[in-house]
Amino acid sequence: MQLRVYCNKQYNPCVPILDKHTFEFLSRSAEQTRRIGMRLGGLLQRSDLICLQGDLGAGKTTLVQGLAQGWGSLDAVSSPTFVLVNEYRRPDVLPLFHMDAYRLESAAEAAELDLDSMLAHGALIVEWAERVASILPVERLWVNLEYRAEEQRQMDFRAKGAHYDELLAGLQASMFGAV
Repeated sequence: MQLRVYCNKQYNPCVPILDKHTFEFLSRSAEQTRRIGMRLGGLLQRSDLICLQGDLGAGKTTLVQGLAQGWGSLDAVSSPTFVLVNEYRRPDVLPLFHMDAYRLESAAEAAELDLDSMLAHGALIVEWAERVASILPVERLWVNLEYRAEEQRQMDFRAKGAHYDELLAGLQASMFGAV
């Protein structure tokens, strides 16, 4: 396996690219996490699935704020913990669905929310995706966020499927210019 490293002294001195399916990044602020989300959100298309995993306070909702902004959302982002799914609109009417699986008892309960319909009509972001992974499509972009320090979050991106490899390459290109 070849390890490539991209350097960006302003934000993150070294970012390892483990292979074309995996990308790691150390975010040094909530604003940087939001900006990464904006870059990724600008690349999303109908039927894209972004799965977020991480403990409370890991930065999942902060990343979603950026994703929605990059998507072109007209709506403010809030955590859907108690409503389960928020829908964010943009001028072309294509919705961005934001699901929070934290309070779901089972994957079967998530299946009742009709995730297939959400993916057919827009893009879907799932927080606490590990709780419902068994009913999610195999092809997806999985983002694990981990609290490192007050202002630092480790972000590990894993693409499953050719489309998500391209999405991940697009994110890297938008962050660093060329991959």
